[in-house]
Amino acid sequence: MKILVLIAHPRFKESKANRALAQELEKYEDIDILDLYEEYPDWQIDVQQEQRRLLAYDRVVFQFPFYWYSCPPLLKLWFDEVLTFGWAFGPGGVHLQGKEFLIATTAGGTVNAYRSGGDNRYTVSELLRPIEQTITKCNGTYLPAYVLYDANRGTDEIFAAEAEKYVDHIRSALPVLAH
Repeated sequence: MKILVLIAHPRFKESKANRALAQELEKYEDIDILDLYEEYPDWQIDVQQEQRRLLAYDRVVFQFPFYWYSCPPLLKLWFDEVLTFGWAFGPGGVHLQGKEFLIATTAGGTVNAYRSGGDNRYTVSELLRPIEQTITKCNGTYLPAYVLYDANRGTDEIFAAEAEKYVDHIRSALPVLAH
C-alpha cells in the first residue's frame, strides 16, 4: 500500500510532537511525506498537481495540530481547492473512490479534556466530524484518527513511543482499523 502523509503545521520546525511523528515516518519506504506549508508558502495550491498526487496513493494521512477544534487554515484551503465538484464529488466526482483517508492530530489537551463532560465537552472524533463528512462526501473511506494527546507537555521518550504507535496505526490494514 502506498501512503502519503500531508503535514499541515504552520510552525512545524517548532513542534516537538509533530516533528517526532514525521521523523519516524521517514524510516519507511512505503510512506511519502509532504509538508504543505513548505510546498505552498504563498498559499497558491497547484490543484491539478495535488489531484494527481491523490490518485497515486492508496491511503492519505492528514497530519496536523488540532487548532481550535479543527485543522490549520492552509489544510482547510487545500480541502476547498483540491476536492472539487465534478472531480471529488458530484457528477463525475469518482476519483477518490477506494481511497482511504485518516487524520493524525496532536492536541495540547489531555485525553480527559476531550470527552463528554471534559474541558472541551466533546471527543476529538466528534470534533473531527466535518472533515469526516468531507471525505465521505468525496467517496473516500474515512478511517479512525490517530491522536497524540498532551502534546505540549510530552517528553522525547513519550514522543518516540507515540511515533512508533503512529506508524503502526497508519500502516494497519483496513480491516484492522475499520472494525
